[in-house]
Parts: sequence; C-alpha cells; structure tokens
Amino acid sequence: MIPMAKPLIGEEEKQAVLQVLDSGILAQGPRVAAFEKAFAEACGVQHAIATSSGTTALQVALLAHGIGEGDEVITSPFTFIASANSVLYVGAKPVFVDIDARTFNLDASQIEAAITPKTKAILPIHLYGLCADMDAIMAIAEKHHLIVIEDACQAHTAKINGKCAGSFGTGTFSLYPTKNMTSAEGGMITSNDDAIAEKCRVLRNHGMRRRYYHDELGYNLRMTDVHAAIGHAQLLKLAKFNQARAKNAAYYDTNLKGVVTPYVPENCEHIYHQYTLRVPHGKRDGLREFLTKNEIGSEIYYPLPIHQQGFYREMLGEMSFPVAEQAAAEVLSIPVHPSLTQTDLEFVAGKINEYMG
Repeated sequence: MIPMAKPLIGEEEKQAVLQVLDSGILAQGPRVAAFEKAFAEACGVQHAIATSSGTTALQVALLAHGIGEGDEVITSPFTFIASANSVLYVGAKPVFVDIDARTFNLDASQIEAAITPKTKAILPIHLYGLCADMDAIMAIAEKHHLIVIEDACQAHTAKINGKCAGSFGTGTFSLYPTKNMTSAEGGMITSNDDAIAEKCRVLRNHGMRRRYYHDELGYNLRMTDVHAAIGHAQLLKLAKFNQARAKNAAYYDTNLKGVVTPYVPENCEHIYHQYTLRVPHGKRDGLREFLTKNEIGSEIYYPLPIHQQGFYREMLGEMSFPVAEQAAAEVLSIPVHPSLTQTDLEFVAGKINEYMG
C-alpha cells in the first residue's frame, strides 16, 4: 500500500526525546524556548509561540487580538473546519467568501464586498501548502484597518514573493503528524508584534506573567518539551522534506494526464502539503475507488465545504459559494510525501492515467 501520508521519524527525534526524559524537565521548558527561536528564524519573524495544537494556535491568536463577541472574521468555506471553529470559540462570527478556482485559496477580489462595520479580521488559509494572495489581502486589511491572522497550518515555510507564510500578519501553524513537519501534536503562532507575542504567551499559560500570579483569564494550551524536542529535530529536516515533495510534484506535473494538476503562481513557492488534483466530469469518486483497489492511498480535502456542514447550516442559514462547492466535488489528493520512491511515483501516475485514459 502506498499511503497518503507517512511521518518520517528518525534517530534524531528519538535521541532528542530521550534527552528530555533524562533531563527530568518534561513540561514547557528550555526545549520549547529553543524550538520557538528556531521556528521564528525559519519563518523570518521576531517571535514564535508554541501551543498544544494548530487549532489552539488559531484560538490564542484571535484572543490576543481582542476578537470576540459581536465581531466578524472573513475566511474561506473550503478548508478544515478548525479554521472557522476557532472564530466561534472566541465568540465571533465567521463570514465566508468564495475561493479562487485555480489556487483553492480565498478570492481576494470578493473580500471587500463582505466587509461590514462588525468586521474585525481577515483569516486567509494557505491551503495545501500554497500561499494565499497576501499582497492583495494585506492591502485590503490596511485600507479597512483590519487584523490579518494567517492560517498557515499546511504551509510551513511556503513563500510568496520570497516571504514566508505566517510573516505577513499573525501566523498560525499545525504540527500534526501528517504535516510537512511534526511535533507529534502541537501548534505555533508567529508574529513581529511584541505586544501580541507577549499576549499569546500569557494566554497559553493560565494568564501568568509571573509564576502563580494570574493577571487575566488564561488557558492551559502549552507545548511540552517532549513535543518540542521532536518538532525541533523535524524543523532541521524541513527544507529537505519540502524539496522532496516539490520533486515528486514536478514528476506528477509532467506525467499525469486527464486531470488538472495544481496551479502555482510564478511568485509562489508551493510546499505541497497536499498534491491536489481536479478530476472533472464526475470521475473523481471512481478514480479514488480504482486507486484504492490498486493499493494507492488518496483523500478528499474537503468533501463538504464548511457552509454546508450541518452545524453551520443551522447556525448561519443556507449560503452558496459555487466555486468552493465545485471544488469539493472534484478535488482528490494523492501521495506526495518524501518517502515515495521513483517506482511509487511511476505506479501512481500510471494508474491515474490508465483510469482517466
């Protein structure tokens, strides 16, 4: 079986964890601080704040910016549900805008029409490892005095115009095992704003600036040194992992037929968290079944846009975002992870071409 994802854990990660266990410092400590420093440097920002997950990174970032009851946050309906749920967690309302048909990211040309007096932030998602149109989004945010919180959970060191995802506004990352790098579980917030970074650190740690002195309501959303040790070791391999993914993607780009391969704007560096096809003419589900029969993993990210999920339909009412809805009916992600061999790539491409023939 050729799996969809395969975390690459080596001796470096194992030894790093053993060192933490031997140290006796298991909770948030020096390993977290070292990982944060290295992650900030990798993203080209002043601050990185580790959290317990990508979802809690989003939640803390929103809270740090004072987003809450009565506020609206513009975001995409075509993403993992945590992006919108995090807005609800802080008491605000997600406002959806349709996506660009080629990039699957927020269509910046539709954002301004969704802005109301209650709008406080834009939350773009860098889906599949490709940056959203951040130049346009930042210009809109500046014009309307809005906060930008980037969901870069799938975009570790993806770039647009040479600048990393998570370095435009306040960035949020996931370190879940299927991501391009992992800490087993965890998240990260990035920022160039000293005050926002300090607020994030306080919020993730019970509202403490000094031990046992609680200045405000906070949460237990910390990362452990065990997780940080894994994450730091993985970060050192991230460039190599991303290069391997890009090489695998290039093979697919050249050899796949009958499907629409990922679009990459000239100013973007895609890190291929997912290699996502469009399979037209109602053939997607049949192709997926054919791949499964041939022991090739595949996945649909995402089969139902957020605005059509039952909970959101009850809360926000019926809405239509036709580009997102069409994407949900056509997208199929195939294996692109660094463990793939040339034989694997040829087999996957061959079977897709055979079916689409």
